Amino acid sequence: MITTLVLAYTFLIQGKTRPSEDGRTAILLTPAERNLVLAEMRSFLAAAQGVVEGGTKSDPAAIARAARGVGATAQQGVPASLMGKLPLAFKSLGLDTHRQFDQLALNAEQMGDPQQAQLDLARVMSNCVACHAAYRIEAEQP
Repeated sequence: MITTLVLAYTFLIQGKTRPSEDGRTAILLTPAERNLVLAEMRSFLAAAQGVVEGGTKSDPAAIARAARGVGATAQQGVPASLMGKLPLAFKSLGLDTHRQFDQLALNAEQMGDPQQAQLDLARVMSNCVACHAAYRIEAEQP
């Protein structure tokens, strides 16, 4: 029973982490897992750029396309082994970021207001800032 609780805590809440020298929590991943997480982060950044660009052109359809590309459907296919290494707060920020991009896309389609898209993007970016302030990705030691 206790072993099960410890494993559940590690898998669901703590992940594979350690304190890092810069005060953040280091998430320990294999090179392939690290590449997957960093690729997702780059896709968030590219989507943010697409939202900004669509806003400068007053193009709600472009805003929605950029945001929807990293919405909830983009998170499918993440291996369970990787999810087990990510701490709960990191996973929560990531899932919320996907959901917020979906909401941004929906707002762009329904409201067509570039200023609203900017406000929505500011909320999304607060997740990015919080995540990068709290976590870093490091190589897992064999």
